[in-house]
Amino acid sequence: MTDLAPSPCTCLRVRKLARRVSQIYDQALEDYRLTITQFGLLNQLRRHDGIAIGALAEELVMDPTTLTRNLRPLEKRGLMVFAPDPADRRSRCLHLTDKGRQTFRDAHPGWQAAQALVERRLGGTETKALNAALDHLLERLAP
Repeated sequence: MTDLAPSPCTCLRVRKLARRVSQIYDQALEDYRLTITQFGLLNQLRRHDGIAIGALAEELVMDPTTLTRNLRPLEKRGLMVFAPDPADRRSRCLHLTDKGRQTFRDAHPGWQAAQALVERRLGGTETKALNAALDHLLERLAP
């Protein structure tokens, strides 16, 4: 007989929630040929021009190889570039192009629509509480 009790795995729940929320944002950004991951990367590059791959990976709690793989489609579309780090020629820095800045600006209303939809579905109070809890838990689980 199959056990129908919910899984006690916290990771499973967090990943399912992340996929569900990502689907909402991805759908809202589809017309701009971006995923929420790509939109988020454009936003990070907009905020941190010239950031090194390792530093961005650390900020995003992401493996540098996975980050590079996620950046490649943006590079191919001319939205960002990899450039040698002037302080360490072995490292590469990331820069948003003018086309990348414009793509971010164009797609921002799609992101805002997704954000509003998530907030409506969760409720304003619950959204604020969720965001505060997530920030707190990210700190507590940091190495």
